[in-house]
Amino acid sequence: MTATLAAGPDFLYQRCWPLPEVALGSRVLDISTGTGEAAIMTLPIVGTSGFVIGADISPAMVEAARDRLNDSSFWPVAADGQALPFRDGSFDAVTCQLGLQFFPNPALGLKEFRRVLRPGGCAAACVISTPDRAPMAGILADTISRFLPEQRNIVYLSFALADAKRLEELLDSAGFGDIRVEREIREYVIESFDDYWAPIEAGIGSLPQAYLALSEPDRRSVREEVRERLLRFESNGQLVMSIEMLIGKGRA
Repeated sequence: MTATLAAGPDFLYQRCWPLPEVALGSRVLDISTGTGEAAIMTLPIVGTSGFVIGADISPAMVEAARDRLNDSSFWPVAADGQALPFRDGSFDAVTCQLGLQFFPNPALGLKEFRRVLRPGGCAAACVISTPDRAPMAGILADTISRFLPEQRNIVYLSFALADAKRLEELLDSAGFGDIRVEREIREYVIESFDDYWAPIEAGIGSLPQAYLALSEPDRRSVREEVRERLLRFESNGQLVMSIEMLIGKGRA
């Protein structure tokens, strides 16, 4: 199983791709492709002699990626990341950006990643760190969870793989070698709170979907509380925040 946009607004995506191993002519599988954010960064590298398959369990996301990229080297496919419909050794690289934490069984997903890689091929999974190290998602999750206490575990799935040691162990148990788990901290400048909030109001991602499940009065309360809590990151009307991601890599 894969997820749609994992943590919400597009600005949560990290430019941790392409992998060093991706080159002209590479065959790349991008799992949990969403609207194709990672794929769009990989396509110029593989060129017309290579290709990127964008797999997502959501047919709506697959169509969105198809419409957005409109590239002959990009092939969107509706597929479950825990049961990939590809032969063993089909790809040079597998990427999964902000999706693995939503798999019901991440270990099974990683075994599938390895299975479809050629010998020596590389996989990389980018996941969000702890809520305090990713406040643009952490504050939203904390606020929503108090309005939906019975769904707290679901709301906090965005941070389910924030433990670097666990991510390393999952890669190891899936049979990967040359394993590395790196921390990437990026600073983002968002022009205004309204720019931050627009993707949430549009329901882009798991946290925004939880937000939209609230009653209208509760949605207004969440918005105002999040705005208040983000004031400490405001500078000249802009929001300036850092986000920490974990990037786990391994070789088949």
